[in-house]
Amino acid sequence: MANWLHSLLPGVFKAEPVVPVIRMSGTIGRVSRFRPGLTLASVAGPLKKAFDNKKAEAVAIIIDSPGGSPVQSHMIYKRIRALAEEKQKRVFIFVEDVCASGGYMIACAGDEIIVDPASIVGSIGVVSAGFGFVDAIHKLGIERRVYTSGESKVILDPFQPEKPEDIRRLKVIQEEVHELFIDLVKKRRGSVLADDPEIFSGLFWSGKTAVSLGLADRLGDMRHVLREKYGDKVRLKLIGAEKSFFGMRPGRVGAGLAAAAGEGFLDTLEERSLRQRFGG
Repeated sequence: MANWLHSLLPGVFKAEPVVPVIRMSGTIGRVSRFRPGLTLASVAGPLKKAFDNKKAEAVAIIIDSPGGSPVQSHMIYKRIRALAEEKQKRVFIFVEDVCASGGYMIACAGDEIIVDPASIVGSIGVVSAGFGFVDAIHKLGIERRVYTSGESKVILDPFQPEKPEDIRRLKVIQEEVHELFIDLVKKRRGSVLADDPEIFSGLFWSGKTAVSLGLADRLGDMRHVLREKYGDKVRLKLIGAEKSFFGMRPGRVGAGLAAAAGEGFLDTLEERSLRQRFGG
């Protein structure tokens, strides 16, 4: 329809621009019975619904995550890119408090990454952490009994002394995953990344510095940016997974309230510990 004719139509006949909005918040890959983390399974439905919106030229994704599973992060990243290319829609990523590690991997699926000046961005690396209880079980008089049919089935067992060969094997895996992460960032951000080796060292920065390093494109907030792109009448449509009591989907509310409270408390502690690494 010609622009001059479109301008003569009453407002009721003019289609307002629509941008579906998806929120991805929390630890990636951490799943309990009562508090699912961010996984491909948990976001696949909302992503499909958002990208299937024929009236939308773009999809906005809000990210607030300290990271987690590199596998789930990569799968979510790939699904976003596949849908964006299939449906020919731009993807805007809006970072809230933290977009680190796996959270940043997902953010790289965006055509544009927008951050708050005080957002925490980066931590491009791989970490594996745990505890050793070797001396503790001896002091308590506990005897460890493990029976395996493979000599490496108890690799890095926290109740046995560390072995140099086990650590070397873990480091090889970490390096491979780190290289995948680096290649992904360079593929998506290579043209704007600063020439700074610390970008891939695992360090993290404020949103303001992330923009100067090329890890993000600009400072801003979702409403202002999308109005700037699509006009003041743009309509933001929040797309989310249907949830009910304790964050479960309908039909799964039932027994185990005490277990729910206990698991929810532990999950909160775990996510809190991850966020505290970034000052959250």
